[in-house]
Amino acid sequence: MGSTSSTSFFVAGCESPLGRIAMASDGSHLVGLWFDDGQHPVGIATALSCPDMEVLRLTCSWLELFFAGQVPDFFPPIGLRGSPFRQRVYQQVLAIPYGSMCSYGEVAARLNRQPGFSATSARAVGNAVAHNPILLIVPCHRVVGTRGALTGYAAGVDRKAALLDMERRVSSRTYG
Repeated sequence: MGSTSSTSFFVAGCESPLGRIAMASDGSHLVGLWFDDGQHPVGIATALSCPDMEVLRLTCSWLELFFAGQVPDFFPPIGLRGSPFRQRVYQQVLAIPYGSMCSYGEVAARLNRQPGFSATSARAVGNAVAHNPILLIVPCHRVVGTRGALTGYAAGVDRKAALLDMERRVSSRTYG
């Protein structure tokens, strides 16, 4: 398929307690997941409605479990897009356990321990996290500022707080 700007995507929606969630697929992978407040992410302008696509059905099932207070034991196939640096940041974010938080600085420090990295800043991590195309599944809501400060979130800081609170309640009930 061509570049993101000329690719057709397949989209569907799913309701959640925090608002309608839109999903986009390239036909085999989930490539976008966002709260649908009327704005589609860059590159998802050409979209065909396709709610019956398997990857979108799996994603909706994952979301239903997540919002029902269960820790999903599967992931739909995801196709993360972005620069190699962003890909590495997203891998670090995926490693943050359910119900936990990690600061931008901690993510940067983890990257700096990997070969090829030495001067990654919290600001660079924040920029990458801000461009996360697959909210919730790539849990950027678990990345916080210094001392747990709830800083920016593409879907709004109120939603970030609600997601973290939901995960804390489920974790304390499940693991505590």
